[in-house]
Amino acid sequence: MEIAQGAPRVDLVEYRGEYAGLSGASSGMQKVYQVIARVAVTRDPVLILGESGTGKELVARAIHSKGPWPERRFVAIDCGALTPTLIESEMFGHVRGAFTGATHSRQGLLAAAGEGTVFLDEIMELPVSLQPKLLRVLQEREIRPLGSNEPIPMKARIIAATNQDLLAAIKRGAFREELYFRLNVVSLKLPPLRERREDIPGLVRFFMAKHNAGAAGITSVSEEVMARLTAYEWPGNVRELENCVQRTLALGSAPQILVGDLPSNVRNFIRLSRRDPAALATLRELEQRSILQALETTKGDRLRAAKLLGIGKTTIYRKLKEYGLEGAAESPAGDPLSS
Repeated sequence: MEIAQGAPRVDLVEYRGEYAGLSGASSGMQKVYQVIARVAVTRDPVLILGESGTGKELVARAIHSKGPWPERRFVAIDCGALTPTLIESEMFGHVRGAFTGATHSRQGLLAAAGEGTVFLDEIMELPVSLQPKLLRVLQEREIRPLGSNEPIPMKARIIAATNQDLLAAIKRGAFREELYFRLNVVSLKLPPLRERREDIPGLVRFFMAKHNAGAAGITSVSEEVMARLTAYEWPGNVRELENCVQRTLALGSAPQILVGDLPSNVRNFIRLSRRDPAALATLRELEQRSILQALETTKGDRLRAAKLLGIGKTTIYRKLKEYGLEGAAESPAGDPLSS
């Protein structure tokens, strides 16, 4: 790695709450923080991999902010959002008369970043025809605007990201292998939210504070709600969780978020067995769902819930302990089961 002159030594991260705008204390996120701390002081390209919604741009911004040059520009380019006919001009710039309608010269985004950071989001969406031009920029450290013979020095650091399999794309001819190796000097893979469920309670509190839950009079989340949030698969990852929290704050009732306030897909979710090719719910999962629904119906009265389910009081207690749902709902005062 190319370490910046005079850059301070960065030790392994000791995470206690948040890290550069990121939240999560799981072992998977600890590894992410450690890589961020190490690569932040370099100028080498970084390739961030991860499913949609895992926070790839947040990680890129963390790398930028934790480096010796946080005051320099951070320019984010969504390669999938740029108009195909204008993407070359947007990225590399153009001179006057380079094409019809080019009445003025324009600086491209790569040059506009100066000595800062360029974040190329969804790099897989960059047209194959432009990939050799980006490869030359990385190799020669210079930018050639459209219609110009005069190169401009490329001073920015490049961070790219994708939610797709670039190696598979290389095999089918959709991505240049040479560009992949130039971008993949350091790679960083973000874990999906379903693989770091222990971070969900902290993320919920983080998003409640971010979206000002106090203004809505909401001060807490019921244990049953937290159990459902933790059980859900979150295909949209952290972005989907934030949307869920924000929606619940907007529509929920104070002072506590209850199960009925959750979106129906989260409220009614059953975790499916991944071993079953037919994706059928296991008997264990169906039983867990039935117990939760019975507790919801009886507003936490475990004796009544046991009667609804046709099981004994000792059985429901044993099942709650077995499934880790002991805090899913508290027995009301005077419940014979509480004695």
